[in-house]
Amino acid sequence: QVQLVESGGGLVQAGGSLRVSCAASGRIFSSYHMGWFRQVPGKEREFVAGISWGGGRTDYSDSAKGRITISRDNAKNTVYLQMNSLKPEDTAVYYCAATDSYSQLLLMRGMDYWGKGTLVTVAS
Repeated sequence: QVQLVESGGGLVQAGGSLRVSCAASGRIFSSYHMGWFRQVPGKEREFVAGISWGGGRTDYSDSAKGRITISRDNAKNTVYLQMNSLKPEDTAVYYCAATDSYSQLLLMRGMDYWGKGTLVTVAS
């Protein structure tokens, strides 16, 4: 079992930056690929970024490329999402998730564990 807890969300002005974190506990964190997803009320959850278990591969949605960076620190059992040049349309609840299949992560399928999310609000 893996427990995931997101933190770091909040209110930020458009153009600002924010880093959200996801702390994992339980089974071996370093063996899981990790992803960040986001959801706006009334809309489907969407993929934002993914990182392989060792950090050697990262992938981003088109809207995230160039502005958002995913990273992980396996010694701290934590994955991060650094968001720069934030836009009002980035407003959402951000969730982290863990999976043992990177291909499934990119398809947002078969995630083994989910956190409860952290709200990011970008004011215009």
